[in-house]
Amino acid sequence: MIYVLNTNGNISSKDVITIIDLAISGKEIIADKDYDNIVLYSKKDVIKAKTPTQIEYFESVAKNDICFAIGPAGTGKTYLAVAFAVAALKKRTVQRIVLARPAVEAGESLGFLPGDFRDKIDPYLRPLYDALQDMLPKEQMRNYIEKGIVEIAPLAFMRGRTLNNAYVILDEAQNATAMQMKMFLTRLGPNSKSIITGDITQIDLPKKSDSGLVQVKNILQHIDGVGFVFFNKGDVVRHKLVKDIINAYDKFLDEK
Repeated sequence: MIYVLNTNGNISSKDVITIIDLAISGKEIIADKDYDNIVLYSKKDVIKAKTPTQIEYFESVAKNDICFAIGPAGTGKTYLAVAFAVAALKKRTVQRIVLARPAVEAGESLGFLPGDFRDKIDPYLRPLYDALQDMLPKEQMRNYIEKGIVEIAPLAFMRGRTLNNAYVILDEAQNATAMQMKMFLTRLGPNSKSIITGDITQIDLPKKSDSGLVQVKNILQHIDGVGFVFFNKGDVVRHKLVKDIINAYDKFLDEK
């Protein structure tokens, strides 16, 4: 409770209930060594950096206004990025969250999906909704979206905008072209931060060399305020089989 108070500047009755529920469930809520790695108190649990690379990620986001998180599926890149953004919103260091994804088909045609444009786009944005639903009460999340405090949109909707006082996340950035990556990075306005996440082994563009995430490190690596964090298979925090699946595919590709 003291940690929540020091972090957020206040403590609500809901915070107290959440902490009590976690304690009753028998979970070790916070070890002393983990105090500095806590990202967010969600409605169900404490979200914290767990692996050494996640801790590096936490530190890079705190230090830089733009941070790239690159690595395989299941390493917590997107989930932690959303947690960083929600924590900043709760602390009122930003006024809104903008989450974007390229609408690039992964082996399936967008045109064959039912419904209007919004219905067709929603499946691409669903992972971002899922992460938010873990961190915010349902009514609060709906209220934030209705008021524009939280915006989830395809990458193409970012063109021509300036995003002030915002936490801006680009997910699945390996499917952004070089021009789209430049367009996204130049949307950042005053008092804003940006996280770009992606896995360069899962590029769905017709030509993998077109990926803006592949070339961006060579362009921006020497700019102060821009950080790069690289995850590996050892950082996988999803189901234990995810790591085995990644290893099996790597072995198969190496033998070809």
